[in-house]
Amino acid sequence: MVSEQAQSVIRRAKALYESSLRSEYERRFPNRFLCIEPDSGKSFLADTFDAAVNAALDEYPERLTFTLQIGQPAALHLGVLGL
Repeated sequence: MVSEQAQSVIRRAKALYESSLRSEYERRFPNRFLCIEPDSGKSFLADTFDAAVNAALDEYPERLTFTLQIGQPAALHLGVLGL
């Protein structure tokens, strides 16, 4: 179960992405990873999920963030393909 605090971070980060980042980032940086810290509005772009998250943690170690893969429905796939 996702906490109310985490749900709030997700909602605010997605809103920030949709309102001011999506069109440019999907055109310029497809398939890269973007970690968003919604309280500051700062985002961290990287080639890997880990690099994006770690960049955000370096700057905001105590804050929750949201990470997405630009232009994809999910940042990670958990499970088995081809079943």
